[in-house]
Amino acid sequence: MINPNDIKFYDVQTIESHSTGIVLTNGKIDSINENETKGSGIRALCGGSWGYTSLSGNKDIKSGIDDAKMLAKSMNSHSPKDEVDLSPSKIPKKISSPKPKISPSDITMEEKIELLREIEHYIKSEGLKSTTVSYSDSTSKVIYMNSEGAEVEYDIVRSGFSVSAVAGNENTIQSGRESKFDICGYEIFKKYDPFVAAKKAADTAKLLLDAKTPKGGNPKVILDQELAGVFTHEAVGHASEADLVLMNDSILKDKIGKTVAPDEITIVDNPMIYEFGYFPFDAEGSEPEKTILIKNGIMNEFMHSRETANRLGGTPGNARSQGYAQPHVRMSNTYIENGNSNFDEMLSEIKDGIYLIGSRGGQVNTGEGIFQFNAEMGYLIENGEITSPVRDVSLSGRTLDILKEIILVGNDLKINAGFCGKAGQTVPVSDGAPHIALSKATVGGI
Repeated sequence: MINPNDIKFYDVQTIESHSTGIVLTNGKIDSINENETKGSGIRALCGGSWGYTSLSGNKDIKSGIDDAKMLAKSMNSHSPKDEVDLSPSKIPKKISSPKPKISPSDITMEEKIELLREIEHYIKSEGLKSTTVSYSDSTSKVIYMNSEGAEVEYDIVRSGFSVSAVAGNENTIQSGRESKFDICGYEIFKKYDPFVAAKKAADTAKLLLDAKTPKGGNPKVILDQELAGVFTHEAVGHASEADLVLMNDSILKDKIGKTVAPDEITIVDNPMIYEFGYFPFDAEGSEPEKTILIKNGIMNEFMHSRETANRLGGTPGNARSQGYAQPHVRMSNTYIENGNSNFDEMLSEIKDGIYLIGSRGGQVNTGEGIFQFNAEMGYLIENGEITSPVRDVSLSGRTLDILKEIILVGNDLKINAGFCGKAGQTVPVSDGAPHIALSKATVGGI
């Protein structure tokens, strides 16, 4: 028998969703997926132990709560941990999520496939070896309640598409890719022209066929908004997640109140703006707020769950989960705020260096503060002018070193949508930045 006094807290997150995914490769349907899901993730806290259980479909929530309580009590009895206290949580009183102008459910599967065929046909041209076009949408209802009396819910629709093109000649094969994701419905194709995106992907693939690989070294560098945004997310954002800080896996652990970047740099995480990582409350029901990670060059605060906020001091609102899995501290929309420089001023300042564009992934070690990112492409900068294209180029270094090498911050912030993986879970996010100029950076061929 469970003593109610043994359980300090419990909560339930229920997700009801419908999703669609379509992939066309070289004009042929590669896959079509439609999924209807409903389930709940239930947590209970006893002492210092969390019990978690999940339910699928319409199974009884009360029995799930009892199971989570029993598991928490058993874990706390057999492997007691330090007592866990939770920071107070602000529950949103009014929720106003963006509504789709065109519901994906109002468009037939045949119509969706036909549009993808039109996009794929548009980019078929001489020199392209293959093409891939994909589309996805998801409509979700998120319902949260806890033992403190919180009861909140919201609906959200996310849609997106991507276009990939592969070109080749006798010497090499190169690819280009463009994608657009947003919190909207089928109007994604009106908001972002898929034919423009398709042409850009094809043009990039063909341009890279004759591009050269640059020599390695430490030149002056300009990062475009996408690559600077990826750096912001991967190297700074993850290191600012409080659960990693508590696990001694963050180079920023002891940096609160210390200068880590030039005073032109302010980096924020903001779940409240209508970008791909938006949410009106997190996986613990907490109303989010704009978190200023770095303020005018000074490390200012971390992102928190209720548990980490209580342990480190801070404000909860960044607990997230994939579906109804167990929540972890996660980013939402993370970006460098605008500075005062324009792109021409950056070219003039750099004079001779390299301009890196886009991202093809990479890796980061938040504990050691080292990273390597692969740019999609780049251009040499010679005498203040953009000249020859380059390919197979990487940017690497130490997070704290690169931050201090920033000499100019652009006034042209651009935010890109994507997905972030952590703890085996993937969630929608956005990251961004204006153009950033560096006095030097380690650049090499891949």
